[in-house]
Amino acid sequence: MVGVRPGASSGILLGAVTLPSLLVSRLIQILRAFSIQEVGIEEIEYLKLQFWAASASCFMVLVFLCIIGQCQEKGSRSNRSLFCWNANFSFICVTLLIELGLVSLAWKLYAGWPVALMSLWVLCHGVAAVKLIQKILNIFPACASIGESLLVTTGLVVYFGDMLAYTAAKIPSYLDSSRALLVLYGIKRSEISTIIQGMIFGLLLFPVFFKSVLHLWGYLARLGSNGDIRNREMRRCYIFYASLMFMLAMVVPSWMQLVHPFHVHPLLWIFHFVFSEPLKSLTLCTYWLVVIYFSVRRFYNISKNSKTERILLRKYYHLMAVSIFVPALIFQPRFLDLAFGAALAIFLLLEIIRIWKVWPLGHLVHQFMNAFTDHRDSDLLIVSHFSLLLGCALPIWLSSGFTDRPLAPFAGILSLGIGDTMASMVGHKYGVLRWSKTGKKTIEGTAAGITSVFAACLALLPLLAATGYIFTMQWFSLVVAVTISGLLEAYTAQLDNAFIPLVFYSLLCL
Repeated sequence: MVGVRPGASSGILLGAVTLPSLLVSRLIQILRAFSIQEVGIEEIEYLKLQFWAASASCFMVLVFLCIIGQCQEKGSRSNRSLFCWNANFSFICVTLLIELGLVSLAWKLYAGWPVALMSLWVLCHGVAAVKLIQKILNIFPACASIGESLLVTTGLVVYFGDMLAYTAAKIPSYLDSSRALLVLYGIKRSEISTIIQGMIFGLLLFPVFFKSVLHLWGYLARLGSNGDIRNREMRRCYIFYASLMFMLAMVVPSWMQLVHPFHVHPLLWIFHFVFSEPLKSLTLCTYWLVVIYFSVRRFYNISKNSKTERILLRKYYHLMAVSIFVPALIFQPRFLDLAFGAALAIFLLLEIIRIWKVWPLGHLVHQFMNAFTDHRDSDLLIVSHFSLLLGCALPIWLSSGFTDRPLAPFAGILSLGIGDTMASMVGHKYGVLRWSKTGKKTIEGTAAGITSVFAACLALLPLLAATGYIFTMQWFSLVVAVTISGLLEAYTAQLDNAFIPLVFYSLLCL
């Protein structure tokens, strides 16, 4: 299929079940919390709606891919556009039929418009997911498998669908039917989650905003006919940075203040939060900067002056993530939540600068990032650092509310920083027995990964108990979670940084 990373398996099954399974495990955990009156019923209803939205997104994308596959088999190069039009038309017909069926069923069962509105709201996620995965595969061809694109698409649609409903819930509405849906999004959000959501959305929307500003400026000032190429490029860079400052300092904070009662500007709130405990925060930041500086400098020199394989060189960053995130997660979890959001924002911004070659950082960022890329990256889009960061951050963000499984926030750090690293290093150096004739992963590496994660859990539990965590551990469940996630790492040919932490987190929550 066009747009798929060369040599990658489809990964459709894994991409389609990961996010719905994650939401099911989270829902089970919230039900346990509801039984002891730790959360309200609105949390359960909220997660149910999120689950159906994710399921609808995956289902509609799978329907669309099936239709496209059939059309490509029947069509030839000469009439491919006709078959693509037929595929879109067929998908629209299927979508309308499903929507009418669900709305009619909801109306008959519940005799109320709010339930029908919720059904439409869920199916809108499916339509948005289809449109988004088309854009991803067209704009970033050969950068991901279908499964990876499906996971990213579903995650973005659910996350920003939540943002849209959360925004609408804060706008005065005179329609009772709308308020019946939006009341689910009246759940109290923390300032940190609001800041992260707004910042990520602003940066993802920024390329569209910048292109619009650039077209408007070119129309007004006629940049295309004045000055040499050097001057036009410099003006383009100035417009880029000015547009970026406007987006991050004006547009995004305005949305934050609309949906959350910030008593000061959100940027000032961040400043006050960081310096509310200056000794702890500044000490942690200093420790991070020292570790990152010396580690990155050392790894970059190794990448230029040695024949170490890229895949092993990148595992050093996994070990660095363990040394950075574990102390912060134990002693400063809320500050780590904000730091993850800041790091993700920086990564997004640097990737935009790299792709558009914005002066003066574009070339330098590309040169640095290219030293650590492998077959899963391309010049068009480098995703490995995003997957590592999100693989460690998502379990922590998901656990920011109620959690009765103390190891669940560490799912990404343990599976990527410990398990994946040990599996690669041991398998590369000592592996003999391969899982398949065509694959590179070995039984020795998988055994080392599973054993190391279980040993890290045993070492981490007493430390958590000493810091005040009170919990009971189901050892059989822990062994099953570690083993299944380790075997999945050996089985899958997908970008495991994206899948393994979510699967491990789901199993730990159960």
